[in-house]
Amino acid sequence: MLQLKIEHCDRDEAELVSDFLEDLGAVSVTMTDQYDDPILEPEPGSVPLWPHVVLHALYEPGNNIALITSALTAQYPKLSYTLEPLPEQDWERACLVDLKPQRFGKRLWICPSWLTPPVPDAINLILDPGLAFGTGSHPTTALCLTGLEQMDLAQKTMIDYGCGSGILAIAALKLGATHAYAVDIDDQALIATQNNAETNHLDLTTLTLGYPDSLHTRVDLLIANILLAPLLKLKTRFLALLKNKGTLVVSGILANQATQLIEAYQPEFALISSNREDDWAVLTFEMN
Repeated sequence: MLQLKIEHCDRDEAELVSDFLEDLGAVSVTMTDQYDDPILEPEPGSVPLWPHVVLHALYEPGNNIALITSALTAQYPKLSYTLEPLPEQDWERACLVDLKPQRFGKRLWICPSWLTPPVPDAINLILDPGLAFGTGSHPTTALCLTGLEQMDLAQKTMIDYGCGSGILAIAALKLGATHAYAVDIDDQALIATQNNAETNHLDLTTLTLGYPDSLHTRVDLLIANILLAPLLKLKTRFLALLKNKGTLVVSGILANQATQLIEAYQPEFALISSNREDDWAVLTFEMN
């Protein structure tokens, strides 16, 4: 296996370069951060990238690497690259080896499918990483899951707004919610949510998938783990989707953005709690 590594790729070009490398026969192309710049959890349907990106493209030995590099240089003359032979191994499995079961609260666990849940009698959600965002490893997702575990969801309905992998909707159903509406603008997220629901043997009549515009039902709980900008725009929409005294959980924001969001949501929403992990925050409101 041969790795072609491109450093200092601009964010705006990274996806185009990645597609170009795949067209040239790359087995896989991954992106990493050049300078350890923080990024937020992505808005539904978006691909989060750092200002400066490192691309790693893997090629099988049979590829004509001279032709590939010549085409790359012709198409992107400002980009520089290095080539490095890599030992053969199961690259997909190597990327997953560090994933471990995670506990949220006292009884909720997220566990990869290839591992046995450490507490069989707990509420176990089986979830593998995929193209849709959300495995519980990001602090904002972890905060939402911990908050869900602490709620009484019996006979409650909920909306997972910007569902990604569907992790929050599926967790809510496993924790006792009667129905969950998982919505996203990204088709891949809806497919991933459907697949994850089936993997967890959910009663699929309790889960409704769709785009945000399809929502017309008022619910007891709405969780939106997205970004500050869309959250500021969605206040009126959330008001229309929640029952009187309904609970709104918002995350995907940095801790230093919390005050701005709280002020924007008042007086229609009253802040119940604010929790933080690292530099991230989750806010829980009750609709007035």
